[in-house]
Amino acid sequence: MTEDFPTITASTQVRSVAKALMILNVLAEHQREMSLGDIAKEMQLAKSTAYGLLATLRDFGYIEQSPLDGKYRLGIRLFEVGNVVANSWDVRQVAAPFIQTLVDGLGETVHLAVLDKGEVLYIDKRESTKSLRIVSQVGTRLPTHCTGVGKVLLANLPIDQVRRIIATKGLSRYTKNTITDFSRLEEELNLVRQQGYAMDNEEIMESLRCVAVPLRDHTGKVCAAISVSGPSSRFDGEQLESFVNLMVRIGQEISVSLGYRS
Repeated sequence: MTEDFPTITASTQVRSVAKALMILNVLAEHQREMSLGDIAKEMQLAKSTAYGLLATLRDFGYIEQSPLDGKYRLGIRLFEVGNVVANSWDVRQVAAPFIQTLVDGLGETVHLAVLDKGEVLYIDKRESTKSLRIVSQVGTRLPTHCTGVGKVLLANLPIDQVRRIIATKGLSRYTKNTITDFSRLEEELNLVRQQGYAMDNEEIMESLRCVAVPLRDHTGKVCAAISVSGPSSRFDGEQLESFVNLMVRIGQEISVSLGYRS
């Protein structure tokens, strides 16, 4: 049975927004139901103050109170709001400023891609500012096994799903470097998972290389991949190492902006 306390006023609710949000954080961190006394003690509040905050949060559905013992837990409204926020995170919109930063800083072509129907689908592209450029466009579809973004996307799928994609799409050869053996592809995907990035080493086009990294959403799922591409002559030695380090960092920053927390 819970204790009775004075009704909280609207003006008090406004002044106590920060404390109310802190209560949500406390319940989230403990990941269990908590009593009024536990919450008040954790936040160093008087029970009457804590009760007023809890009552307000309960009225708006952000917390729930057990009818059996009066303890509090996070409410379904948080789940609903969280889904709205998650659905509003469009990967193209979130990644756009990062992509432009990469193009401005590196002067190379940057692609953003997703996996669609077993193929790589390019959903954004910013063109190189240099004379030798990559001929591609938004909406282009390419195979997964011979592109950097494709390897990244495959590497983060269950192996059975990878097998189904390859069984349907095949392992066509485009250059002498194209991987056309499934066991060799599986080794490559294991390497991609371990190192956190993928390389296209002239596998779909002669003299073209790219570095690709995964983008993770708020659930931790790889939802897209981003790559920087250019002529092999500009993707070698220390320059290539610099590209890899930068892409890994940018991929992590975009993932954080998409709500990912490691």
